[in-house]
Amino acid sequence: MHATYFDFVKPDEIRADHPMGDEFLNFAKHISRDELFAHQDRLFRKMLERAWQTSFYQKLWGNEGIEPGDIKGLRDIQKLPTFDKSDLMASIDRQPPFGDFSGLGSYAPEDQPPVKFHTTSGTTGKPQVLIFGPKSREVQNLLLGRLYTLQGIGRGDVVHSVYGHGPINGGHYVREAVTHWTQAIFVSAGTGVETRSVKQVQMMADFKATAIVGFADYIKKLARVAKEAGLEPGVDIPVRTISGHMGREDKGSVSEMWGGAECYDWYGVGDTGAIAGEGPDQDGLYVMEDAQYLEICDIETGQPVKDGQTGDMVCTCLFKDDVYPIIRFNTHDVSAVRLGKSSLDLNYRRIEGFLGRSDNMVKLRGINLFPQAMGPIMEKVDGFAGEFFCHVERDEKDRDEMTVIAESRTGDISNQLEQVLKSALGIGISVRCVKPGETAETTQVDVRQKPIRLVDTRF
Repeated sequence: MHATYFDFVKPDEIRADHPMGDEFLNFAKHISRDELFAHQDRLFRKMLERAWQTSFYQKLWGNEGIEPGDIKGLRDIQKLPTFDKSDLMASIDRQPPFGDFSGLGSYAPEDQPPVKFHTTSGTTGKPQVLIFGPKSREVQNLLLGRLYTLQGIGRGDVVHSVYGHGPINGGHYVREAVTHWTQAIFVSAGTGVETRSVKQVQMMADFKATAIVGFADYIKKLARVAKEAGLEPGVDIPVRTISGHMGREDKGSVSEMWGGAECYDWYGVGDTGAIAGEGPDQDGLYVMEDAQYLEICDIETGQPVKDGQTGDMVCTCLFKDDVYPIIRFNTHDVSAVRLGKSSLDLNYRRIEGFLGRSDNMVKLRGINLFPQAMGPIMEKVDGFAGEFFCHVERDEKDRDEMTVIAESRTGDISNQLEQVLKSALGIGISVRCVKPGETAETTQVDVRQKPIRLVDTRF
């Protein structure tokens, strides 16, 4: 019989290792930390075997003098080096166009699983190849579907998605998560280029959207466009749930702009899928530890930090034992483990969420600044139009200086913006105001899922 994608998925086996809905809550409440580690270790050992069959890991680990058998299980994971996007791009250069990290070459032709091919958005440079096997793709879909379910999205909901499509993974993956693992109706609108913003808000009103999924920056823009079109967010567009990627300060402003909708954060990257997300308690992001092993590592040394301290998120996907194993992938996204006990009594660790990118972090007079954090702070000032970017340069005295270029609806409000930034960040930052729309060429907010917030001309 000719095998298809679905023959490789085996959904019952997937759900046995990664439960959904009420079964997940029961699993997460009653499993002990020792039992959870044993579950992780079993999955890790299976994936480790697959990783040793890929030339990518043979090279990465061999260069460190590591041989098969040196790593006995998950307790030895920190003996392995981390890798990041630069290693994947080097893999593609070695073996174009798809790289040697997929491990497809280790299969006999008749046994090779079908794959899904996408790319990253290219936020931090050239887009990167993403390859997914059927089993690992559906676990990624399940994990995001699980988070949406946990956040109250399901049967009867109309989900309006503003994730991009084309070769980019985001829109396709989110569509699969909703349509495969929840019972909500999915409206795939895409970015402002795929479906103009004014058309999107009319679609949301016509189809009675109850949920929006996407990135906070564009979701805020849609609220402004809706009002300009004479539509009241939360009334004419009955959105009650928003799930997306939000900085610490985003949730309150997004909720207010959408008539008090409940806002939930979740975190993941294109390679790994969903890693963590908020539950109904909205008290930190629960790491999906039955499927993801997450370390928080010091940005400079790469060593694990204590709970509560910030560092790079280094992820091991415990389920990727078919195509493209991921073991100790440094996302260069910064977070910290949240201290204290879960109010839902789940025995899963929580993180603070996305705090910024370590490779986009700007150190100014001894203080670490993340450009994307500026927007929610400036929203406290009336007249701020919501769009901005940060320009960092080195002055004639060899000092690093940052200027925030911010759009204003009411003329020059730079003094007020500078005051709220200094109060929130503890450091003085210059602000230059421009008219609405004047930052769009730089930020590419209508084109990109993640607008550009930093222009660095120091080097």
